[in-house]
Amino acid sequence: MPVAIIINPVSGGARPDAARARAQLARAVVDTHGDPAEVFVTERAGHARELAKAAVARGVRLVMAWGGDGTINEVASALAFGNAALGIVPAGSGNGLARELGVDPRPERAIADAVRAEPQPLDAGEIAGRLFVNLAGIGFDAYVAAQFNAPENRRRGFLGYAAISARALFTYQAATYRISTDDGGTIETRAVIVTVANSAQFGNGARIAPGALVDDGELDLVVVEERSRLVTLAHLPRLFNGSVARMPGCTIRRMRTGTIESDRPMTFHVDGEPVAGGGSLRFRVHPGALRVCVKPLG
Repeated sequence: MPVAIIINPVSGGARPDAARARAQLARAVVDTHGDPAEVFVTERAGHARELAKAAVARGVRLVMAWGGDGTINEVASALAFGNAALGIVPAGSGNGLARELGVDPRPERAIADAVRAEPQPLDAGEIAGRLFVNLAGIGFDAYVAAQFNAPENRRRGFLGYAAISARALFTYQAATYRISTDDGGTIETRAVIVTVANSAQFGNGARIAPGALVDDGELDLVVVEERSRLVTLAHLPRLFNGSVARMPGCTIRRMRTGTIESDRPMTFHVDGEPVAGGGSLRFRVHPGALRVCVKPLG
């Protein structure tokens, strides 16, 4: 059965002319394994989702997303609740989900591994009607995502993301949230970070939910209360050593459903893509909603 590869030509700060080389490599690797290859290059936001839907309608067995978490999100959203499997070729600024799944950072190896792998179940989260496979967030990370994805931001890649994050540490204004969980509990807190995690990390090794598993049928809700920005700065290294739960004001709990409310409209993100939301956001998990091919068994 055919294999489709959908390439974001500028992911990770790549030059647009990298698309031809990426397409040639993808076709060559897939052909080597005896599968018919269909290679497509995205032209705009949302195009990967359209291409993936069309590929599924043609009966492909595997759709590979070559790009960052946003490209993966678009492809995964088209594949959810269906039979076609997701493959990942990491080429983004953080590659959070790819890192968590152990995807080889070398494109030729990632493609070869996906073609040979057996599909494995992968949970999907949903917030305000939008699916995510890595993380959704309200607060600081959504603020940074909105600035990073703004049309006027010309600096892409990890360095561009890091620069925006550094500035935001001094300019971001925390909000107050009411969070209701499926165990019947409700908390009200002024928080700098509210993350709903299917996977463990933002990317680049920053682990916001160290215990999160992509196939446990649950989501990890991480709330970091606003104490002081100096305290937040002092404890940022905990994101990289697995001890974020020991950050002052941090709580992590697992759940299947919940609601986040605020007195003002909330900007949230799904896998790094900002979305303008309302004053109430409902989230839930879809256990095993996707099938993913990333590493061959044995």
